[in-house]
Amino acid sequence: MIRKISLLTLGAALVAAPVLAAPGGADRNSTQTRAEAEARAAEMFARMDANKDGKLDAADRAARRTAMQAKMFERLDANKDGNISKAEWDQHGADRAAKRAERGEKRADAGEAGDGGRHGMRGHHGKRGGHRGMMMGKADADGDKAISEAEFRTAALARFDAADANRDGQVTPGERKAQRDAWRARRGGAAPAAPTNE
Repeated sequence: MIRKISLLTLGAALVAAPVLAAPGGADRNSTQTRAEAEARAAEMFARMDANKDGKLDAADRAARRTAMQAKMFERLDANKDGNISKAEWDQHGADRAAKRAERGEKRADAGEAGDGGRHGMRGHHGKRGGHRGMMMGKADADGDKAISEAEFRTAALARFDAADANRDGQVTPGERKAQRDAWRARRGGAAPAAPTNE
């Protein structure tokens, strides 16, 4: 008999929670202004505030987790019978492995070394500590275990300002790369690259 996996047993291991946006957002090859960073932070806050109460807290995280689990379950349940069979689960694993291999080939073609720093990012989505935990902890300025929109914007702009090496109100792809390299260096000991304007 084929073993079935229910929605409830998928758990948080399949869920990737959103994080504060890095300067430049989705397009790492564009220059971003401070005003654009602030607008993006407002959009991201609105998206993350699942219950629309004007703050990010445990209730929002739980709502996002539930929605993402449902979406993941829907994607894995290929025959839409309300269960995930071992065959469906194995297919999911094979698809993920193929995508990882394809990304690795693209990085190799682009001349990036190793895994592009992903191994060093494993703490990024960690529930305790990790990059996300530190960012969200720093954003909670008043320590009330909730992040207001003002706190969220302040944290996003602080990250923008940290990346804006020449203080011209813009973050270039070169500055963004230098910031990423510096983060990786702090985690893994590699030498950070000097910021450049592009």
